[in-house]
Amino acid sequence: MSSFLLHLMRHGAPRLTGRFLGRTDCEPTAAGIAACVNQVADLQVEMLIASDLSRAKQAAAAIAALKTLPVDVDARWREMDFGDWDGHASNEIDGEDLARFWEDPDTNPPPRGERWSALVERIGLAIADLSPRPTLVVTHGGAMRAALAVLCGFSLPQLWAFDLPYASLISLKVWPGKQPSAQILALWP
Repeated sequence: MSSFLLHLMRHGAPRLTGRFLGRTDCEPTAAGIAACVNQVADLQVEMLIASDLSRAKQAAAAIAALKTLPVDVDARWREMDFGDWDGHASNEIDGEDLARFWEDPDTNPPPRGERWSALVERIGLAIADLSPRPTLVVTHGGAMRAALAVLCGFSLPQLWAFDLPYASLISLKVWPGKQPSAQILALWP
């Protein structure tokens, strides 16, 4: 099967920062939306997908206006659900619990939160449903890391090493199939 380009973009800066924003639907800043639009101004895509959360969806809508493309909203591209930690800063969470989470987010998820393996599975299903054409997905840092786990087989320590600031973009060449794989072409912080 032939390859296609997949571009994963983290949403722009939200109004709330420095917090675990999983399911919390926080509005983006105007500057955050503008940063996303500027990041992809010269990108050639045929399909535009966004998480259903405002910080991703509003950036995608602005990009759609520039590219004259419709936005396909897909909740599977949401950020990890941080459960009881959602909306809280890291200094508001027990330090030992937080350290265990960063060490192994599958065995030690946030209370009433999503396991890492569930996020990876959800993102894997979203990737499997992609049409093989140049695609931009406006999503979240955790979802981008999960996509890299699915497509490139990166381990958790490798994934945590990726700096994914707001409006960052990863471009991949993807080979679809039962076990899709990808090559990273570029990372723009």
